[in-house]
Amino acid sequence: MSALHHTGSVEVFKARSNKALAVVLWALAAFGLVVTLAQSGITGLRFAAPLALMAFAGWSLFWRPAVVVSDAGVELVNPLRRIGVSWEALAFVDTKYALTLGTGAGRFAAWAAPAPGVLGARHARPESLTGLPATSYGPGQTVRPGDLSHTVSGQAALLVRRRWADQVERGLLEGGRVDETPVARGAEWWILAVAVLLAAATLATLV
Repeated sequence: MSALHHTGSVEVFKARSNKALAVVLWALAAFGLVVTLAQSGITGLRFAAPLALMAFAGWSLFWRPAVVVSDAGVELVNPLRRIGVSWEALAFVDTKYALTLGTGAGRFAAWAAPAPGVLGARHARPESLTGLPATSYGPGQTVRPGDLSHTVSGQAALLVRRRWADQVERGLLEGGRVDETPVARGAEWWILAVAVLLAAATLATLV
């Protein structure tokens, strides 16, 4: 269930690299299942728990995480949690380690948008530094590596900042309400439960 009641156009950000990793894990799991069935027949399904765990990890860790932006605010879909930050609750956007939303209730990082490493920052192009929202720039028009528009965190931050600026320009936000505006948080315990069951089943096949 969503942590925010989204309104207006809804934009969902998922890193291509994360989706690619999910597809790789699914492909490996599928290949492993085909080989198992070819060698052992239908009885080989009792050894499928590790493959199911691999496929589930691909979905929960890489395919599911997202940054969802709408007129209502920003929702971070992390592996085990959903965090809904309305625009009134948002104080700042940071990208030092990952896309991070600062609020009166604390800082919340997006699993789906990690900041780049050293190599990622070195591949910056001139167009990665221009045309960014004003809040992306530091002293002397400097840009943090995580804000570069060709990086995962930078792309997500650009999406958030542009919609935030649009809300401000349209006069849809009431200022000074950061500390009093709550942040919606919800745990996805069923995902943890499924992961534990699959992990236990995997261990059982190895004993």
